[in-house]
Amino acid sequence: MQHNIFATMRSLKIMDGCKGGSQVYHHRSSGGGSGGIGEKLLQQLHDHIKSQTFRTKSVHNFHNFPTPNQTPSEVVAEGSLLPYGLPMTELLEPKIEPVLRPVDFVERLAGLHNKIENCLDVERSEVYLEHCSIFKGLSDVKLFRRSLRSARQHAVDVHSKIVLASWLRYDRREDELIGSSSMDCCGRNIECPKATLVANGYDPELVYDPCSCLRDCDEEEEDFMMFDDQQCSTPDEDDGGWDISFCIGDDEIRCGRFNMASLSRPFKTMLYGGFIESRRGTINFSRNGFSVEAMKAAEVFSRTKSLTTIEPNVVLELLSLANRFCCEEMKCACDTYLASLVSDMEDALLLIEYGLEETAYLLVAACLQVVLRELPASLQCSGFAKLFCSPEGRDRLAAAGHASFVLYYFLSQVAMEEEMRSNITVMLVERLVECAKDGWEKQLAFHQFGVVMFERKEYKDAQHWFEVAVEAGHVYSLVGVARAKYRRGHTYAAYKIMNSLINDHKPVGWMYQERSLYCFGKEKMMDLISATELDPTLSFPYKYRAVSLLEESRIGPAIAEINKLIGFKLSPDCLELRAWFLIAMEEYEGALRDVRAILTLDPNYMMFYGNMHGNHLVELLSPVVQQCNLADCWMQLYDRWSSVDDIGSLAVVHQMLENDPGKSLLRFRQSLLLLRLNCQKAAMRSLRLARNHSTSDHERLVYEGWILYDTGHREAALEKAEESISIQRSFEAYFLKAYALADTNLDSESSEYVIHLLEEALRCPSDGLRKGQALNNLGSVYVDCDKLDLAADCYMNALNIKHTRAHQGLARVYHLKRQSKDAYDEMTKLIEKAWNNASAYEKRSEYCGRDMAKSDLSMSTHLDPLRTYPYRYRAAVLMDDHKEAEAIEELSRAIEFKPDLQLLNLRAAFYHSINDFASSIRDCEAALCLDPGNAETLETYNKAQEDIKKQK
Repeated sequence: MQHNIFATMRSLKIMDGCKGGSQVYHHRSSGGGSGGIGEKLLQQLHDHIKSQTFRTKSVHNFHNFPTPNQTPSEVVAEGSLLPYGLPMTELLEPKIEPVLRPVDFVERLAGLHNKIENCLDVERSEVYLEHCSIFKGLSDVKLFRRSLRSARQHAVDVHSKIVLASWLRYDRREDELIGSSSMDCCGRNIECPKATLVANGYDPELVYDPCSCLRDCDEEEEDFMMFDDQQCSTPDEDDGGWDISFCIGDDEIRCGRFNMASLSRPFKTMLYGGFIESRRGTINFSRNGFSVEAMKAAEVFSRTKSLTTIEPNVVLELLSLANRFCCEEMKCACDTYLASLVSDMEDALLLIEYGLEETAYLLVAACLQVVLRELPASLQCSGFAKLFCSPEGRDRLAAAGHASFVLYYFLSQVAMEEEMRSNITVMLVERLVECAKDGWEKQLAFHQFGVVMFERKEYKDAQHWFEVAVEAGHVYSLVGVARAKYRRGHTYAAYKIMNSLINDHKPVGWMYQERSLYCFGKEKMMDLISATELDPTLSFPYKYRAVSLLEESRIGPAIAEINKLIGFKLSPDCLELRAWFLIAMEEYEGALRDVRAILTLDPNYMMFYGNMHGNHLVELLSPVVQQCNLADCWMQLYDRWSSVDDIGSLAVVHQMLENDPGKSLLRFRQSLLLLRLNCQKAAMRSLRLARNHSTSDHERLVYEGWILYDTGHREAALEKAEESISIQRSFEAYFLKAYALADTNLDSESSEYVIHLLEEALRCPSDGLRKGQALNNLGSVYVDCDKLDLAADCYMNALNIKHTRAHQGLARVYHLKRQSKDAYDEMTKLIEKAWNNASAYEKRSEYCGRDMAKSDLSMSTHLDPLRTYPYRYRAAVLMDDHKEAEAIEELSRAIEFKPDLQLLNLRAAFYHSINDFASSIRDCEAALCLDPGNAETLETYNKAQEDIKKQK
């Protein structure tokens, strides 16, 4: 019905609607519009590769190469699987991250905690937004999301609420769910599009309450209409209390003088002041440009203070009348009413012009919210650039109260993710710079502008903006200054900048990584080694060393080098390099495995410097690899899942989905594997696709339950599981319910119920892969209940169906039975079977003496430097040996690249033990920034503060 109401207004074509795809800058496909910068970049890169690929790199042989006398260039020339040649070191370069990166991360975290503790309530949202800018550069996405939720929780005005709620919605992007809408909410005020438009000021305690949009709409409308009917029957109307008329042409609108005068001071002055109209019973209103319907609506509002009986197109005109005559109450009512009608992009693009023209705050907010919740699709609208990207558009938004740093921060982030080099991105970052205030906002805006200009190859401008960012206090922007100088031919100047940075600050990994770009030979390799020692999570040093080994025809060591990184940090670019190497070795099966894994992580990934879609490479590789039928695939999946080969399992699932893309069960398995690999974004995509392709209600409810659980809505997930069970008993529904219930500190009664649920799950049909997991979980609950024999039976049954991870549970049972040798041997079996066994080495260290434990933990750190337990254990041993400085250094080494809560807590305790209370407090404050309610941190923090007071 609403579309009929606005049909005539839409014919006015106030704003251009969404055009076709020609306005989109496809990041993964073309890099720009037709003939744009991105396309030229790829063409130049392609020409560069072709010109250099076929040169003879070495007269030496590839290690393990099938044909001993072939060089890399000859291999490239012979086959079509490497049409773009082999990777080259001169084309490798780490990205300049468009984030705030402090030199001393712990100090910055402590400062953020103090800001929150000491700021006013109305400033909290901005401080939490600063938290977001720091956490954006970390791999743990949960920290960013939590800070974003806190920023929304403490938002004061409607504008900030709609932007932050839209950002939250964008961050979890559930638009892939069939039947969902961008205007749907999660059931809480924090994201509800209706709740954000309520101008109720500072309401941090209400944001997690259930939102009102879930109420029965019909009942609400009936109550509202009854209330309005009562109001409309006023004594003035019944008594015929009209004493003045407004004439428009031949029409006469009868009004009450007092009621009309109450609308605003101008009306009161006109009707009761010294003007001639105050003595007349009829006033000619023909020349004011308002229709009869608008004046009738004003008369109705003057009596009823209600707009429910007035048509929307008349309310639009009434808004203009209210503005002209300063009728604030009537303007507010029109603003609120029109805002409530905005529900889709068509409405938003139509009504935002009215809202801006009349500076209607809520109406513009409602339209803005729709546009933001439709991102990134709304970037394609031709009207988007006109309104949000131009200086004039920003000024119009500012006049209506809707131009802010947080708005352009959000928009620029989305634009950079879509296409860094596009004109849209440039203009949005320009607006971000205009909105930035001193401090971190200017640092971020200037730095991001530098990154965008650098990506566009506009190096002079990039250098300028990086230098401005440095002047504003962002030291990391010196990386951009150096890189821009290097691209402009000033290599030595770039080297001097990074050399000074290392000398002036406590060195961190990225400093050495950057300096390595500007030196050669042994000096370059030494810098890369230093970078890896200080920060083993940096990808570039591994990639550079691997490609260097390839260029020396040492392809075996090249693969071993990139395997080090893939072992603990899975990313498409590293898998691409390994696939590239394997193709060169003619190990096509392994290459196909890696390409399939890449496409699972990023379905649009472009291989070979962006020149070939991953799907096309799969088509090229498939004919040279032995094909498997469905039964073979299931057997492979079973074997690889059992050997904890998660990448191989991903590849098998990807192959199975090629033949049956709508198989929701496979999508679900895919999501479980991705969660194991810490690829949360890709895991959620797979889980949503599993939900979308569900063929039954009970199955769909289970996947919706997992989505809710993984996004922090545990109680709602339990409700979905129960609803699914009420429709049909199934393994997955019982498993979900048991898993969600076990995610708390269980008492004996709750443990028994979880055991019952897992037993019910095991009675339902499923395959060995999932039943093994259920048996493993059941064994864990039995261990917690001290039923060790029952736990051992569960683990043995799981091992009988090749659930290899059950070795760890069985080892725990042996350990609790004081059978340490059996526990050690059980973990040894897991180490021998599992491809990814860093955690197995770590766990085995608990079942042996100190020297053997040190060896296992050293191996665990070598395989996965991100695991924190080995650092904590080694530090504790050093403290026991009274080597306090060495213990603190052991923790500090890890904290530099992984500011982990437990590491910070332990170092704070160590500092406290040696009476360095200031350092202890700093670490506690940094830890509280990561987890404000952590009991262990608060205890150490309070002790340190008390001890400092005693010293004074």
